[in-house]
Amino acid sequence: MHDERRTANLLGAASLGLSDLLLAGATAAAGTSGSGAAALVVLYTDAGLSVTELGRCIGLTQSAAARMVDGLERQGLVRREPTRGRPVALHPTDLGRQTARNLLASRSDALTAALQHLDGNEQAQLDALLSKLLTGLCRRPGDAARLCRLCDRGTCVRNSATCPVGQADREQRARQEQDGG
Repeated sequence: MHDERRTANLLGAASLGLSDLLLAGATAAAGTSGSGAAALVVLYTDAGLSVTELGRCIGLTQSAAARMVDGLERQGLVRREPTRGRPVALHPTDLGRQTARNLLASRSDALTAALQHLDGNEQAQLDALLSKLLTGLCRRPGDAARLCRLCDRGTCVRNSATCPVGQADREQRARQEQDGG
C-alpha cells in the first residue's frame, strides 16, 4: 500500500531544497531579497503595476511592498512614473530589466541542473505531474500571479504549450463570473 504521508514528506523536502536553491541564485543575481527578486521578475513581464498591485502579486502588504520598492528604487532597479487618475506606475530601469534577465537565467540553470538526475521520460512524467499539482494549487482567481512570481513566463508557453497555472486561473475567473461574483 502506498504511504501518502511519505510522499508528502518527500515533496516537502524537495520543495524546500529547490526553493533554497533557486532563491539563493535569484537573490545573488539580483542583489536583493527574495521578494525584491520576485518584484523585478513581475515588473519585467508586467510593467506599470502600482505598489499595491505588485505587493498582491508577490504576497506582501502594501506597506511592506512600498518599503521594498523604495529599496529597489535606491538600487536603481525600479522607477516610479506618475500616471493620470491612478496610482504611480512601477517600471524596471534598464539595470532592473538586465537584473531580471540575469536572475531568470540563474534560476533556470539551477533548476535545469536539478533535473539532470532524471532521464527524459522521467522529466516528461514530472512535467505532467507538476502541471496537475500546480493546477490544484490555483484555487482562487489571482493565485497565478503569486504562484508564478519567479517564473520565466515565456518558457512556460514555449512551443505553443499552455501554462497550467494560467489556464487554471482563467478557469477560476470564468467560474467566478458565471456564479455572478
